Amino acid sequence: MELNSFAQFANLVSSRHSCRKYKDTPVDHDLIRTVLDTARLAPSACNRQPWSFIVLEGEQGRDICGRAYDREWIRTAPSFIIVCGHHDEAWHRPFDGKDHTDVDISIATEHICLTATTLGLGTCWVCNFDPATLSADLHLPEGVEPIVIIPIGYPDYDEQAPARKRKALDDILQWGVK
Repeated sequence: MELNSFAQFANLVSSRHSCRKYKDTPVDHDLIRTVLDTARLAPSACNRQPWSFIVLEGEQGRDICGRAYDREWIRTAPSFIIVCGHHDEAWHRPFDGKDHTDVDISIATEHICLTATTLGLGTCWVCNFDPATLSADLHLPEGVEPIVIIPIGYPDYDEQAPARKRKALDDILQWGVK
């Protein structure tokens, strides 16, 4: 990787942030398709791709997502991507049966958030919602779990990422076995 490419990637990663205030401007469907196409390309355990994506827009999206996650800020988003996991399609580790759906969904979700950032869109991972309410409102079949709500739209504030507190690398890095 060239130094310039690394610098661009590092800038992208540092500029991605949780957006909690959106302009009322609709997001073009082609932009949402572009974002979701990068999620489609995300790696998954044994290439199982145990995911699907539901796009909600406007008042319908605000109502459905607002019922599952009762915070006023989420109702400012013009669109929402619901990332669903299909547990019966996911790879399960043979040693202990660990289901990798959440791992695979996390990778795809971060692809969504990083791509949206490159396109000037804001996103936020929302996992603190009532999955039963969201599943019922979306008429999801058994075995399909809504894992993440991603509000997506144009940020309604300065594009500068808010200051974030992160642990120092030396606090989370260990070389070798202790």
